[in-house]
Order: sequence, then structure tokens, then C-alpha cells
Amino acid sequence: MSRADLSRSLGLTRVTVSDLVSELLERGHALELGQSDEVRPGKPAILVDVNRHGLQIVGLDLAENQVLRAAVLDLDGTILHRAERSLDNETGEEITRLVLELATAAVALATAPLLGIGVGTPGIVNPDGMVLTAPNLGWSNVPLRALLQQHTGLPTLVSNDADAAVHADYTFGTGSSDMILVKVGRGVGSGLIVGGRRALGAHSAAGEIGHVTVGTDGGVPCKCGKTGCLETWLSVPSLERALGLAATGSSPAADADAVLQTAGERLAIALAPVAAALDLSEVVLSGPIQLLDGILRDSVEQTLRSRMLPQNPPLISVRLAAEPQDIVLLGAAVMVLWNQLGVA
Repeated sequence: MSRADLSRSLGLTRVTVSDLVSELLERGHALELGQSDEVRPGKPAILVDVNRHGLQIVGLDLAENQVLRAAVLDLDGTILHRAERSLDNETGEEITRLVLELATAAVALATAPLLGIGVGTPGIVNPDGMVLTAPNLGWSNVPLRALLQQHTGLPTLVSNDADAAVHADYTFGTGSSDMILVKVGRGVGSGLIVGGRRALGAHSAAGEIGHVTVGTDGGVPCKCGKTGCLETWLSVPSLERALGLAATGSSPAADADAVLQTAGERLAIALAPVAAALDLSEVVLSGPIQLLDGILRDSVEQTLRSRMLPQNPPLISVRLAAEPQDIVLLGAAVMVLWNQLGVA
């Protein structure tokens, strides 16, 4: 937009807008694009924009099953460079050390000034960026935001990985204003957008469905100490283990289709009350396409519709997220954009 267009859109005086744009130009957060092609009386207007390709963001995804992933992104969400650290059986302080190493490596890949670092991690994260609990990482009360800021000197935002993912789908994808995104990886979590805003919850734990017990028929012991948590049916390690047993005939499940069907049903059992209570319009599944597409997705959709008030056409749909392998990295970038530039 031109400064005059910005003035009209924002309801601010032209002098105020001119001063603000000048400050953003000096900081390198905005740039002039040249003259507008619009024909109007007087001197041609100069267009200004956010410095989309002259500023960069580091995103970290700590939720994958056997790897920690990082990327350098521009402000349009384009991934420019990548870095990874493989995981074996590390937990606790070992993973913290790997995360700090990965952040350092990613920062070194940047080719333009960095706005900051965004992190998507499993577990419950408070507004100060402390990971209160992440059983799959062996973390309890880890001040991840403070550690990364001290280690890199960059502004850092830390969020649950599913919350980061729902930010990405809503901002860069086709997400609706009332949706739940279920992130399936090393664990299972979800992020909620309600009325166009991310739901946080009273204890920063909105969407923590992985350790909800689904059904009353027992199940497999979970790392959290309970039995029959959703995670024991749906996480990537749990699904791969169950599919392996089915393939060898060592599982009560008749075949792979039954494993996927059951996992979809258990997820829908957990989601149906949430979807009905909040009147959500869509469920988005994010994770390995080879596991979630087809039988599992169809099972979620059919079970949801059978457990909710019948409507024709159905009021809720189930789809897969686009580019699930990068969705947390994109969401981490969105968090930094909002925090540093107010861009959403």
C-alpha cells in the first residue's frame, strides 16, 4: 500500500503513518517497492510493504518421532535452509543440549537479519515459554524460552507443537475460524481455533487430548502412568508397533486395516464432545500421510458423525493438513511474526 492507503485503512493521520513507516524503514522491517501503477491526479504514490525477503525467522520442530528439525524461513513462510539432529533414546537434559545445538546451527544458516526463533514442542507450555511437562521428552519445568534466548541472544517464542501447527494451517493454509487440528507424531496433541482465536485454556493446556482415556475397555499402559490413553492408540510409535504386530499375526487385530480403523474410532471418541460443544466446522489431521490418509481419516469422519447430532449436509468435515512435515516450522514462524511485527 501507499502511505495514503495505509492512512485511510488504519484511520490514522498521514503524518502519523509517514512517521511510523519511516521508523520501520530505518529498522529494516519495511521497504519501498517503487511507484504505484494506479492512475490518479498528482505525484505517483510510493508503495511500501513488509520486508518479506530481507528478514528471516528460525523455526524449531521438536515433535517428530526420531529427529529434531529446524529451518530458516522468510516472512512469507518459504523455507530457505534446513538443519536436523537425529534422536535415539535421549531424554531430559540430553535433548535440551541437542535443541540448543540445533538452534545454534540454524542461526548460522541465516542469510539476513533474524526476527527471532519460534519453537513448537510436545507438552504443556506456559505463557513464559516454560515447558511444564513433556513426558515423551522427559521434560518437567524446563525454561526453554529463557535457555534459547540466553544461548542465541534472539527473541524466542515457545508453544505446544499442535498450537504452532494450527497457527500455520489458519494463517498459511485454508483453516476455518472454528477448527481443531490434531497433530500426530511422537505423541498426540491438538490446537483449537475458536471464533478466529487460538484457545489457550485456564492452564495453557487447551487441546491436550493425548492423555485422555478413550473407552472403558482398558488398553496399553502409557508413559504418563495411566492405561488406555489416546496416545497409546494413535501416536506414530504406537501405530507402527500395532501395524508391525498385525503383520506378523502377533496382534489381536486381524490386520492393518483393523488397527487404523480402531485408532480413528478412538480419536473420534475423544473429539466428538469437543466438536459438539464448540460447534466446530472441521477437524484437520496432521502427521504421516501414509498412516492418516484413507482408512484412519474415514474412520474418524464416520465415527464423529455417528456420535453427533445428525445433520444433512454434515456440519463437520475431516481433512488432512497440507505439507504436514513442515507445519510446525511454519507455525513457529507465524508466532514470531505476530510477536515481533504484529502480523497475523
